Amino acid sequence: MTLTEKRRGLLVFNGIGLLVSSVFAGWFYFFFLLGAIDLWPFFTDIPVDIPSDRRAWNMAHLEGITNGTMLIAIGAAGGYIRLGERAQAWLFWAALAFGWLFTLPAIANAMFGTRGLEFGGGPFAGDVTINNIIFLAGWPAMLGVHIAFALLVWGAWQHHRHREQSA
Repeated sequence: MTLTEKRRGLLVFNGIGLLVSSVFAGWFYFFFLLGAIDLWPFFTDIPVDIPSDRRAWNMAHLEGITNGTMLIAIGAAGGYIRLGERAQAWLFWAALAFGWLFTLPAIANAMFGTRGLEFGGGPFAGDVTINNIIFLAGWPAMLGVHIAFALLVWGAWQHHRHREQSA
């Protein structure tokens, strides 16, 4: 059976949520680059001191775009993914895990000046406790992306095989 309509809709909805988080991060990125809130003609040159660096804010912004688009694509392609009920549930939750748990920690890294790439902080600056929390949040995302992609390949292959047999 192809991905259920409910799961497809929820994937698209969460994808849109991730795109909204990207807009949120994008505003911070914009103000970080300017060093001020400048929304002429409403507000001009209100100084702000947003921490971190350009690379971190760029990453935070792009994670939401990438993962949001991916969840929308999975939802839209759900009619071409043939999986059983249990595999669909695994795909759904794995996709939500990697979508949100790659995006939100990237935003946190930008806000707190951490990287979350190594337990204990490694060679990177920032609060070690916050870094470690962000690092640990990455494990469900790492597992989720590998599970989701394996199931996507399998489900697309099963759809193809089923179409050939019924033709």
